[in-house]
Amino acid sequence: MLRGGEVLGRAGMGLERTFVAVKPDGVQRRLVGELVRRFERRGLTLVGMKLVQASEELLREHYGALRERPFYRQLLKYMSSGPVVAMVWQGLDVVKTVRTMIGETNPADSRPGTIRGDFYGSLSSSCRNVIHGSDSVESARQEIALWFRPEELVCWEDAAEHWIYS
Repeated sequence: MLRGGEVLGRAGMGLERTFVAVKPDGVQRRLVGELVRRFERRGLTLVGMKLVQASEELLREHYGALRERPFYRQLLKYMSSGPVVAMVWQGLDVVKTVRTMIGETNPADSRPGTIRGDFYGSLSSSCRNVIHGSDSVESARQEIALWFRPEELVCWEDAAEHWIYS
């Protein structure tokens, strides 16, 4: 059940949601399954997922805060170059957990064991860094609302929740 953007778990604990997108390079390199597996092994719950060819309008809204940055046009071109797998994950401190799992924005600065540290492909472009994850609870709310309609998110009781969060 949602309450003010917060999800209440079985024991009434506050669970967060975050937005994650496997970028075109991650999709093209067939990394989606491996990335989903990493989040599931961490105990996170998948509540939404879809394959999207993102429109320029959607990408302009998503990356609006970067509009003045010199790489903005390149980022839009890259993100519209192929399909993106958009996902919503749920769990305790999920925003922080996912950001830690993803690694640094510049893949060359990411530690081994992080997604970007293990799978970076292009050192010439930090926007080709396999994956995006919301950087705060507020940006997660905005990004989820931008990429998903409420009826596309499935609230379900995870039987393992008791073992993970107790």
